[in-house]
Formats: sequence, C-alpha cells, structure tokens
Amino acid sequence: MNIEEAVAAIGTAQDEPGLPMAWRWSPMSRIVFSLAMDHDGQWAYQMNSLDVHDDGLTRAVLAFARQHQLGRGRDSRPLTVVPGFSYGAYRFDAVAAASPAVHGYHHGRNEALSEVVSAVFPAYQCEFRGDENLEEAVLRFKRMLRPTVVSRLPVPYLRMRYENTRTGGGSLGTSRGFTTQDVLLRELALLEGAPGSFVEFENLHGEMWRVEWDGSWLVNGQQQDVPPSEEWVMKVLGCP
Repeated sequence: MNIEEAVAAIGTAQDEPGLPMAWRWSPMSRIVFSLAMDHDGQWAYQMNSLDVHDDGLTRAVLAFARQHQLGRGRDSRPLTVVPGFSYGAYRFDAVAAASPAVHGYHHGRNEALSEVVSAVFPAYQCEFRGDENLEEAVLRFKRMLRPTVVSRLPVPYLRMRYENTRTGGGSLGTSRGFTTQDVLLRELALLEGAPGSFVEFENLHGEMWRVEWDGSWLVNGQQQDVPPSEEWVMKVLGCP
C-alpha cells in the first residue's frame, strides 16, 4: 500500500504546514481531514476536525501519535490511549487511537488505505479503561466521545444501571451499560422521594458506587447528609 500515492489521488490534499510527511484536505466546508504518514511509510495517523480546526493542536496530535506509533498494526486494540499529551490551553491529557475496524475511515472509497490508518484524536485519560472490545469501542468512538470536536469536554468511562420506583424508569437486566455523566446526574437527582430506588455505576478502574434514598441519602450503604454533587461524581469518575 503506497499511502502517499493514495493521498495524492484524493486530488484536494495539500501539505500539512510544519509537519513532514503529512497532508490535509477538506471534503466540505465544515470538516478538515489531516493525515501523517509514519516514518517507514507503512502506516498513517488521521485526525478529523468538525466545525473548528486548530492547526497547532492537529500537528501536535499527529506528531504525538507518530512518535508513539499509536494504534499501529492490525493486531492493535480497538482503542488505544497514551497519556502525557498537552497543548496550549486545552485540558486534553492524552491522545487516543481507534483501529481501522472501529473508525471505518475511507470505507467505500479506499479500503486498502483505511486498513493502514489509525484514527487519532486528543482525549482524556478518564475516558478509557483500556480493555474495550470491538463493540464497546465502536459505541464509544462513534456515538459518545465526539472525537472530531476539539472543544469537547470529557466523556468519562461510565457504566450504570438503575431503577426508579417513582418514575418507572430503569435499566434492562442486571448488567451495567455505557452512559454519560448527565444521565447519571439526572437519575441521581430523581432518587429523592423514591424509596426502593437505586443508581449503581462504575468508573474506569472498575470501582462501583450504589446510591439510594430512604429518607436520607445512602452511598454504598453509608448515610450521607447531602445528595451526591456533580463535583463528587466527576471526581470518582476520574475527571475532576
């Protein structure tokens, strides 16, 4: 697979300023694709930006990904994350990569190119546990993390199940499913005045909390004077 020839065939690709062996192109006004080839020409790292494109951040992410060969190889994990990244005023503390089976970049246009590209993006360590399978990685990458939005806030690794006797809402089955912190905060607030209800959730370390209300707040069986706050939730999810 000749990556440079494949990029040149796109027609609108231009050199990425300030980064060797890298190019960018824009298929429409809202989005910019940026790709950097690895030093041996056998793999590439691509970052896509929607609505807002930051040249400096993009170059920093691509350079970091290339330095760490992030997600390189067909045997790599569906999601790979390397901490230690920072750029400017952004709060990102890592760069993540999605494997070809997850991202589907160039699918239907150039399958051979798609198979040698990691989809990379600035990320937060608290968003990943590190053992996500393919199904979980696709869900997180395509429906939750918004990897193309450089202004995004953290989307912590969060699995939850719940039942509310007052609203009638609840999870199906006994397994905890992926959700977002706004859903968790909403269901925690709805516990008050609903005896017999609970919210159970876990973070990236597999640590679990069970919150109930029986006239007062109970967190893992311990009585609390006040309801769980957003600050407390983000702290236990690893995203203070």
